[in-house]
Amino acid sequence: MTPRSATQPARERLLTAAGELFYESGIAATGVDAVLARAGVAPATMYAHFAGKDGLVAAYLEQRYEVWRRTWDEVLAERTDPVDRLLSLFDAVTRYREREGSRRGCGFLAAATELPADHPGQAWLQADSRLLTDRLREFAVAAGLADPDEAAATLLLCYDGALARSAREWTTPELHSGDPVQRAREFAAAWLAMRGHTPTA
Repeated sequence: MTPRSATQPARERLLTAAGELFYESGIAATGVDAVLARAGVAPATMYAHFAGKDGLVAAYLEQRYEVWRRTWDEVLAERTDPVDRLLSLFDAVTRYREREGSRRGCGFLAAATELPADHPGQAWLQADSRLLTDRLREFAVAAGLADPDEAAATLLLCYDGALARSAREWTTPELHSGDPVQRAREFAAAWLAMRGHTPTA
């Protein structure tokens, strides 16, 4: 634990440690003891803030969701063209990864494969899905696409595929062939152009 982390509130240290370990090693593979050791707090302190590991996982996903949403909001504030706003999804991922160092793929996609249906963290996985679907459909309507649901589904397929590919390339570097997120953005832009909708730049 660094001197700087020692000055952080215990709850913040726990969330930081949990976020690093859950993302690096997976939720199931990370025990509470590892989180406590990295955060430098006692078990009683953790249970004073969270209802066990499940509560900590849910709080980690909530924090990740809020950071991701704010990053996308920031990118959207820079875009006015409806097609640019559709493609902002990929630009927001790039900015998020630059700031957070998230190169292993999507923390939400990883969590979705690990959490049971009744886990409290599912609420944040569902919130992320709604955010993605609702925004993309809204932007597709604004762009004048004939089938906004199809547009949202297609861009989400590009998005999910890019993040899954990022995770694969992290574990198998010899598969690396450029930035999957950028390639997905280019594909999405080409798909939109085929329907008569092109970005401003």
